[in-house]
Amino acid sequence: MKPSETAFVLPTTVVVQSCRLPCAELLFDCLSKDFIKKNKIRLEILSISFYLIIFQIIFIVLLGIFGEFYSSLTDDNSNIGNLYPMFMDVHSMMFVGFGFLMTFLKRHGFGGVGYNFLIAAVVIEWAILMRGWIRMIEFGTGNFQLELSHLLEADFCAAAVLISFGAVIGKVTLSQLFIMTIIEVIIQSFNEYICVHFLNSYDIGESMYVHAFGAYFGLGVAKALHNKEIKSEKEGSSYNSDIFAMIGTLFLWLYWPSFNSATAVNDEAKTRAIVNTYLSLAGSCVTTFMISVIVTRGKLNMVHIQNATLAGGVAVGAVADVITRPVGSVIIGSFSGIVSTLGFQYLSPLLKKINIHDTCGVHNLHGVPGIISGIASGIVAAVANRDIFGGNNSTEYSDGGLGRTGVEQGGYQILALVLTLGMSTVGGILTGLLMRIPIFENIKDEKEMFEDEPFWEIEDEFFKSQKYDVTNNNSWMFMPCLLLVLVL
Repeated sequence: MKPSETAFVLPTTVVVQSCRLPCAELLFDCLSKDFIKKNKIRLEILSISFYLIIFQIIFIVLLGIFGEFYSSLTDDNSNIGNLYPMFMDVHSMMFVGFGFLMTFLKRHGFGGVGYNFLIAAVVIEWAILMRGWIRMIEFGTGNFQLELSHLLEADFCAAAVLISFGAVIGKVTLSQLFIMTIIEVIIQSFNEYICVHFLNSYDIGESMYVHAFGAYFGLGVAKALHNKEIKSEKEGSSYNSDIFAMIGTLFLWLYWPSFNSATAVNDEAKTRAIVNTYLSLAGSCVTTFMISVIVTRGKLNMVHIQNATLAGGVAVGAVADVITRPVGSVIIGSFSGIVSTLGFQYLSPLLKKINIHDTCGVHNLHGVPGIISGIASGIVAAVANRDIFGGNNSTEYSDGGLGRTGVEQGGYQILALVLTLGMSTVGGILTGLLMRIPIFENIKDEKEMFEDEPFWEIEDEFFKSQKYDVTNNNSWMFMPCLLLVLVL
């Protein structure tokens, strides 16, 4: 088949009239319908390649036009020595923590950690542009400057998208995930900008703007995308996949104090945020084990341990640096661990009955604890004693002089929570409906859900021979131990 006669199958049909370059002829032959049919190539893989090529070219061009290094940094005003270690903690959470937490599905481990890797990288690039353009609009400049704090903001944005990914993991293609990522970054960025700059609501640990937003955006996508009951024997975990997922849990649990304290305004606030998050996580861990034994009648449930033990980090986030008594963080963490565990046990089955299929249980780990944190921030603002934080309690909320009483600020905190829940839910539903459009490759056969084999090259003959068998594969049981040895 000559290049001039070749029709190529991409997201939409593209007919290439002529091309004489040898490398182009090879590419065209590889994308021809006959070649695709003969070699059983999935169109979805070609689609995502097309999307990523276009995206990367656009990113390079736009970053070249608008992006510059921050030019005013000196040894006196630079905070890189203090910020970089925390940035790397957060960065590790995105790729290692979330990545391995997503490997709990017994036949979708490649998809869990691999898709997480790609999504996080795409978000980092797209969020840098989005946040940069927002700063350009805010300050009226012709370009935006990049510094370490902006990379941290991109990682926070990545966390929101990865949380949403947890709600739909195993049920979407890479093309659909790419579309979801592009749209969610836009909505999340503007939601946070509105809440921070217009409502002046405070959320140091991003519990509302990242965790709650990501959870309910993901649930909205899940509802709109698959408004039906989903049952698959492949959805469950195995002994070994649960061990892998626990590696992600431990990374998140260890580094969460950095997530909640990285953007604190001074060392005193950072210290409070670190200590409060540390204690809150410990409290949620203890109560999760306690409740798990009770609700499962004498045995521990690994789903509870992998997820609800982290609820304390989410629930304390919005108030991590303003709680002045350590006991407060322990109470919040302990309560969130109880609520999250009960949610996994009793609330998740109820969501399935109304056709909201939450694969990872992000509603219980990020959604409900995020709401708890938002409510806690309103309460703390309303009862805050300005003798401790500075300022006049009757005329202003902070040293910046917002002209609000504590009660008024508490109301704005709740308003920001409500706005975040509304924008995330509506945005998720609309995005899910968009992802259903036929031009985007989707999983039509439920047998391909929660399954790596249709989308990945797998060398493990045992895995491939058990195509529809959920028997555990013990041949890679040594890998978690090897990973821990490498880390140490």
